Amino acid sequence: MPGSAMNNGIAKPEPIGYITRVQCFSACHRLHSVHLSDEDNIKVYGKCNNPHGHGHNYKVEITVRGKIDHITGMVMNLTDLKRCIEEVIMIPLDHKNLDKDVPYFANIASTTENLAVYIWNNMAKAIAPNILYEIKIHETDKNTVVYRGE
Repeated sequence: MPGSAMNNGIAKPEPIGYITRVQCFSACHRLHSVHLSDEDNIKVYGKCNNPHGHGHNYKVEITVRGKIDHITGMVMNLTDLKRCIEEVIMIPLDHKNLDKDVPYFANIASTTENLAVYIWNNMAKAIAPNILYEIKIHETDKNTVVYRGE
């Protein structure tokens, strides 16, 4: 039976594993929507609409999910996952102004929710299909966003 291991002639499903890699980066942004007036932006975003922006030390957890390969014992090689994180997160986002340095945010508010979507979309292109499970971003010790591509 494909996708199953045999145990005494009985098909046994292949084990599924989850791997999470944690990465931290620093970036600044201004919560501001081009679709709102200046007055509405202040009402919606408050002090986070400061024209000079503000910064965060983000902590991102990238989780992949898949069958544990019976030969390598891995869902994904962590070296490959680290390389993808470097290309998708660290190079374009670390020590950057999200609104000015990342074209994706030119017309999209740089909320942590939208940051999670940005990371998901780019990680999904960089790794094997259908193994990206979750992006979790800790914006502060008290604020966390989870995105699963839905």
